[in-house]
Amino acid sequence: MRFYPANADCPLVSAVIPTRGRPELLLGAVRSVLRQTWTRMEVIVVVDGPDAATEAALEQVRDARVRTVLLERACGGSDARNAGVHAARGEWIAFLDDDDEWLPEKIERQMRAVAAMPEWFPVVSCRVIAQSDRSSRVLPPRAYEAGEAVGDYLFCRRGLRDAGGLLQSSTLLASRELLLAVPFQTGLPMHQDWDWVIRATAHKGVGLRMLSQPLAVWRVESGRATVGRSPDWLVSLAWIRRMRPLISRRAFSWFLAVQCAWRVQASRAGLSARLALLWLYVAHGQPEMRSALLFLVFGCVPTGLRKRMTALVKGMSPASEPASGLRLAFVRQPGAAALRRTSR
Repeated sequence: MRFYPANADCPLVSAVIPTRGRPELLLGAVRSVLRQTWTRMEVIVVVDGPDAATEAALEQVRDARVRTVLLERACGGSDARNAGVHAARGEWIAFLDDDDEWLPEKIERQMRAVAAMPEWFPVVSCRVIAQSDRSSRVLPPRAYEAGEAVGDYLFCRRGLRDAGGLLQSSTLLASRELLLAVPFQTGLPMHQDWDWVIRATAHKGVGLRMLSQPLAVWRVESGRATVGRSPDWLVSLAWIRRMRPLISRRAFSWFLAVQCAWRVQASRAGLSARLALLWLYVAHGQPEMRSALLFLVFGCVPTGLRKRMTALVKGMSPASEPASGLRLAFVRQPGAAALRRTSR
C-alpha cells in the first residue's frame, strides 16, 4: 500500500486545463488548482488555437507553477488534453475543464485513494457539485461501484427516474504513464470522457474508483450551448458502434435509447433514420422494458413536452442531495490487452 504525505517528497500532480475563448472562467479554474491542499502541483493550460484574450488573462497569474501550451490551431478537447499530458512533468495527471473548479482537498483525497488501490494503473474520480444559475446539487446520485462494468454504469438506468452514471472529465485523475499509453481519442467531437474511461478500463491492470465526496464544481448553466447537447445523432451513433466491443449489449441498447433517440428527434430526422436506429437497438443490443419505454419517449415525444414530463417526474421523486451554500467563486472485456510497468 502506498501513502503520499502532502510534503515536498510527494509526487508532482499536473492539472491539465484545455481552454478556448473563456478567459474569465479559466482564471477561476486555475486559482482552484493553486488552492489545493496537495502541495506539489503544476498547472498546464493548453490554449486550443490563437486566443489573444486568454493569453492576456493568463498574464495576470504570476505563479511559477502555471505553464501555458499554445496550439497553432484549434484541435478540440481531446487533442488539447493529449498535448497537456505530453507537456506535463508530473507523475500524475488530473483534468479540469476551463469552466469548472476543484474544491481545495480534491487532489489530496484522490492521491490518498490512489495509495490504497492495488491496481498498477489507478483511475480515481469523484462526485461533483452541479452548479447552475438557479441551484446546486450533488451528482451522480449513485456512485460507481468497484468492479462494475463502466459502460453499464454510465448508460444503463435502474429505473425511469434514474439519470444514469457520471464520470465527468474534471473529476478524473490518472497516471501520466497510463495516459501516454491510452491517450484521448484524437478528433473526437463528443463523448470524449466516456470514450477514454471505457477504453482505459478495458485494459488489465487498470482500476477505477469513485470517491463519494463531491470534490469538483461542474458548471451546468442553462441555455449555454455545449458539445454534449449537440443534436448530431450520427456522430453519437458512429461512436457507440465503435465502442460496441468494449461494452455490453445492454449498455449499447440503453445508449441508443437515451443518447441517440433524442438527437434523432431534435434533428428532425425522417422515418428511415428512426427505423434504422430501432433495428440497431433490437438486433445489436439487449432490449428491456425500461429502455424500450425511454426509446419511445425520447424518440417520439417532442423535446419541449419531454422536458416538461421530465420535470414532473423529478418533482415526484426524492430530491437529489443538495449542496446548500456552495456557489462558484470565480460525466472490461475478458482477454483485453494488459498494460505493464517496470516499477511501482
